[in-house]
Amino acid sequence: MFTDRNGKPLTTEEVIYKGITRLYNVGLDFELYFLYLVGHIPSHAIRKLFYRLAGIKLEGTIHMFARFYDPKNISIGTDSIIGDHAFLDGRDALTIGNHVDIASQVTIYNSEHDINSDTFHATVAPVEIGDYSFIGPRAIILPGVKIGRGAVVAAGAVVTKDVPDFAIAGGVPAKIIGERENKDLHYRLGRARLFQ
Repeated sequence: MFTDRNGKPLTTEEVIYKGITRLYNVGLDFELYFLYLVGHIPSHAIRKLFYRLAGIKLEGTIHMFARFYDPKNISIGTDSIIGDHAFLDGRDALTIGNHVDIASQVTIYNSEHDINSDTFHATVAPVEIGDYSFIGPRAIILPGVKIGRGAVVAAGAVVTKDVPDFAIAGGVPAKIIGERENKDLHYRLGRARLFQ
């Protein structure tokens, strides 16, 4: 008889399912490592090609050294720019709108462990970032968060709750600290840096 890592007995179907899941995860690990290597190529066009082949719905630009988890659930809109060394989690839907500016070293998660669970299992929830929003450097966005249209997340903030349209959020955990004055947003972010 087979048991899981917590000693719970497993049926034959559960053993087969776990085996298939393990094989899938090994394949995903190789894909993620390949994308890590792709992230070092100093060409937006080449990186974009490989990111799209991996399943990312990409209309914007991702700068160098980005890391991913399960890229097939990631969607990035027109004229959006993702800064260097970003981490984008695709274990659930990650939707980034149009004209979104995400600065360097931003981390976006949509899966986390349930610290109150006996098995410490992972939970997932989608993350949505609205059009014309700005996420400052080294901000962290946690699962289930919706960043509204035109919202601003300050550098280093840890966002655990939704941020309304045009609000400015900052701190750990992030709280509303202001509001964006211009609510008639029509700008384009422009060309990304050539070798970033």
